[in-house]
Amino acid sequence: MRLSPRFALITGGFVALVLIGGCAVSTVGEASASAVQVTASSSASASPTPSPTVAPTEPVGPLEGRTIVIDPGHTGAWTAKWGYRRVSDGNGRKKACNSSGTATNRGYSEHAYNLAQAKALAKELRALGATVLLTRTDDKTRSNRLCVNHRADLLNTNSADLLISLHADGNLGKGHRGFHLIVSKAMHGGKTVIAKSKALAKDLRTALEQGTSMPRSNYIGKGSAYSFRSDLGTLNFAKHPAVMIELGNMRNATDAKLFTSAKFRTQAARAITTGVVNYLS
Repeated sequence: MRLSPRFALITGGFVALVLIGGCAVSTVGEASASAVQVTASSSASASPTPSPTVAPTEPVGPLEGRTIVIDPGHTGAWTAKWGYRRVSDGNGRKKACNSSGTATNRGYSEHAYNLAQAKALAKELRALGATVLLTRTDDKTRSNRLCVNHRADLLNTNSADLLISLHADGNLGKGHRGFHLIVSKAMHGGKTVIAKSKALAKDLRTALEQGTSMPRSNYIGKGSAYSFRSDLGTLNFAKHPAVMIELGNMRNATDAKLFTSAKFRTQAARAITTGVVNYLS
């Protein structure tokens, strides 16, 4: 076969390179043949071809690709006309659409704390790559989607990995304090989802104990900090793992002081995030 003049020139150049020796043929870029000059006198002193610059790879967070729903319990937009309407609890009974929650003895509302804690938690989760969805993002909106029979809607419609519902208790017992975790016994996701929710609760309990100054509840769960219920619509309607956290007792002065502390809210957010990471790992 007759070679074209251009192909012969390139082939001859390649043979010359091999005969001279000591030079590397770069495969980076699209440099023309005229840009490469090789001589016998320069072959020994030629500078090595610099390596191409490679952009650093962004680190992948441990929650990359995960979707997590945060439910800041209650709402500041509550009214009696709206909140006292009866809705399904997901287990054959009716209950109030919602309430405004409890408050500390000095008037710091649960609904305000839940939202502040949710925002701190969302920040930590997103920093590790998670997609975070909140059932509410303010304390002023009144919507049927905030009724207890709709609190799991974001979890279910997005097939999210899990839901964390944030609350604070209002127990009036003397000396009663500490956090506890609630898991439904009647979840729409069935036995498998209930088992996964229990596993999530276990990882959350460990992380809260190790990462915050809030102790386990001394009045719920007989020291286990677990409460298993079937009357909470937020959890009953869940088709994926879901846990409600009562992060302490607002009626206890020691716990109430922690709730009003930005430092504690950050600690709690980081601890919950650790629990989520451990559960999903």
